[in-house]
Amino acid sequence: MSMIDRIYKQVSTLTAEIIATGLCDHTNFPSRSRYRGGIEEISVSKADYTVSLKNISYAEMFRVLDETRTYNMKMIDGALITLSYKFKNNTLMEHRLSFFPSPDLEMFQNEPEQYLDDELYSDIVDKRIVTVPIRFDFNISERVFEPVEHPISHLTLGQYKNCRIPVSAALTPFQFLSFIIRNFYHTAHLQTEKHLSIFKDCFDTTIFDEERKLLHMNTPIEM
Repeated sequence: MSMIDRIYKQVSTLTAEIIATGLCDHTNFPSRSRYRGGIEEISVSKADYTVSLKNISYAEMFRVLDETRTYNMKMIDGALITLSYKFKNNTLMEHRLSFFPSPDLEMFQNEPEQYLDDELYSDIVDKRIVTVPIRFDFNISERVFEPVEHPISHLTLGQYKNCRIPVSAALTPFQFLSFIIRNFYHTAHLQTEKHLSIFKDCFDTTIFDEERKLLHMNTPIEM
């Protein structure tokens, strides 16, 4: 099975399984598009990911993504998860993997007693929580990447324009979704992890030596 086939299978399978856990209540299953030049894309049909790069308020960006259903999963707390991969001749060229928390958690935090008995909500009723959008980007184009300044694979926190924390390799859907659920829905994760498939695929390392000297993130090279 080709790598793009395996990635498509991961997104489709994990979407269905996360729905079954109750962590997600709205979904768009992935679409697969083919273009000239051997380019194939796995994304959500008619999605417009460019809004996440525009200079508008986070609340407005979130509203547009929500209203246009530009997401793979809408979690029970309103957070949006998006996964987009682009391949050329079965080689990964780009990905954009995003976790956009709802900018307004007051409905949970102002009346936490309604949710405390449900373990799925236990991580989001704490009033100290501040929503932080997370985006893992990958782009192997020489027109885009620049060692240290714009790593091929990097993590952006809080939509800061110049926040590009080096990441050692691209992330698979399984690696990304496991990271999100384990860290932001941890209590639910302890109850639901046995219901999610494990995928052992990994991408090759792309980090430069000069980026290794900086604080960075390592992705598994084998599972």
